[in-house]
Amino acid sequence: MQLDNLTLLAGVGLLAALAQWAAWRVRLPTILFLLISGMLIGPVAGILDPDALFGDLLFPLISLSVATILFEGSLTLKYLELRDIGRTVRNLVTIGALCTWGITSVIVHLVVGFDYDLAILFGAMVVVTGPTVVVPMLRTVRPVKKVANILRWEGIVIDPIGALLAVLAFDFYITVRKVEAVESIAALFLVIVGVGVLLGVMAGYGLGIVLRRQWLPEYLRSPFTLLMVFVVFALSEAIEHESGWLAVTLFGLVLTNQKGVDVRDILDFKESLAVLLIGGLFILLAARIELQGLVAVGWSSLLVVGGIIFIARPLSVFISTLGSDLKMKEKLLIAWIGPRGIVCAAVAAIFAIRLETMGAKDAELLVPLAFLIIIGTVVVQSLTAKPLASLLGVRDPAPAGFLIVGGGRVARMIASILVAQELRVVLSDSDWNNIKRARMEGLETYFGNPISERADRYLDLSGIGNLISITGQPNLDDLHSLYYRREFGAQHIYELPSAEEAALNEPHRIASQLRGRRLFGKDVTTDQLETMLDNNWMIKTTELTEEFDYEDYRETYRDSSFVLFATDTSGRLRAATYQDDWEPTKGWHVISLAPAEP
Repeated sequence: MQLDNLTLLAGVGLLAALAQWAAWRVRLPTILFLLISGMLIGPVAGILDPDALFGDLLFPLISLSVATILFEGSLTLKYLELRDIGRTVRNLVTIGALCTWGITSVIVHLVVGFDYDLAILFGAMVVVTGPTVVVPMLRTVRPVKKVANILRWEGIVIDPIGALLAVLAFDFYITVRKVEAVESIAALFLVIVGVGVLLGVMAGYGLGIVLRRQWLPEYLRSPFTLLMVFVVFALSEAIEHESGWLAVTLFGLVLTNQKGVDVRDILDFKESLAVLLIGGLFILLAARIELQGLVAVGWSSLLVVGGIIFIARPLSVFISTLGSDLKMKEKLLIAWIGPRGIVCAAVAAIFAIRLETMGAKDAELLVPLAFLIIIGTVVVQSLTAKPLASLLGVRDPAPAGFLIVGGGRVARMIASILVAQELRVVLSDSDWNNIKRARMEGLETYFGNPISERADRYLDLSGIGNLISITGQPNLDDLHSLYYRREFGAQHIYELPSAEEAALNEPHRIASQLRGRRLFGKDVTTDQLETMLDNNWMIKTTELTEEFDYEDYRETYRDSSFVLFATDTSGRLRAATYQDDWEPTKGWHVISLAPAEP
């Protein structure tokens, strides 16, 4: 089927969106659906030919897209996370990478039959793991914080290092028969690293000054930053090929770790863009695979995948973590999670083209084998990492806990209800008297402002997935809601305003789309609940049955009970809001505030 270019471009975008939606619905890695979609419309149906569609622009577009993804990933890395894991991360991306490179090269030579020079090049291509597959897997697996930070840092930092290793291996392939091969490779390494580091650090500090001094209006911050990523990447590549990915990774790392530079709005923009780019890239790269190549690789690819999963990855992790304070269970989980992602696919595609033009033996097998390794590692590890983490006992509980901002009487009452439901609750306040009372009631507290720079470093949010802001100060709740919306999601942000704030008329009230969900009812305020507590109202829990359902409950209590929360038959807690789309049924427990019985 032949479609015009405009229809093909729109179709790739739509297919990428549908594939990512399907992955979200069935809770499987997005990359699987993207690769399958690309292969179906590419080599299977013959609808999409990326080379014909983009021509000479295909690989520049791929390179720019990967650069954007690496920059977005590096924006999430904070130096403070390295205090406990720095040595382990350093070893994984150096000693571990070299170990994986060597073992994989030997496996590919013995199993597939590649010559050693080509096997060394391919081993360098598949060293990388990558944030595009590691980060989504971490969201599902939810390993303990230290393990998650190690895997995330490794996945982002290893990408430009892996690309650099591939460049060196390619240069080795070209110059291996020359006497000056070692000198040539060493010189190339120094030039690539020097150019990448220099441009990346300069760009990071330079843009940091621009943002810190507010030389850009708000609406230009994200577009200008994206343009700078393109410029730094292109300039670095123009000076020395394959130094661009290292430059943009350092660009983001330096920018996000400068004091006084807030990159959250830029990160939001880049995350949305990265989702679109990842979808399109995987489909385009998968559409370029030739079925003959997949058949030619054959069953030997399974042995290569098994060798990477069961030999190369565990050995590299255990060697890299010697002398660390990681427990054996944590090492085992790190050793099991090492899926390959977009950089592996992109690097394989780029170097396969170069080798094919040179007439290199077995060059046509590089891309199919790389994609089979990507699919194999993602499928095996994504389906087994979660149960393995549970079995090893290194999995964080679901983030069902609550951060409560405000330590007044109502906030402490709500906190006590949530703690009774065996949820982790952290109560934060800048008023020491409120914190002292909360601690006397046995509540976990954080003394300080939860949106301060200090909170970014020291406020532990593990197991926390919801926010309730009850400060009693007009518009301050909305500020907390905006700050944590990206962290927890809009559906998990709640507010309970004071009577003063509720009385504000529309011209002075913050727009509803910027606020959290209104707890307990449209017109309920903290002052109203304070009055109830002053009148000795108490927390009551009522179980609903067939004989006494929710209609009976409301008819019986009417105005003498105030519903706060409910737990369903699976034990899931639901906060009562006026936007609720649920109604308690048999087996539910209704938690309410009611007058004390005589």
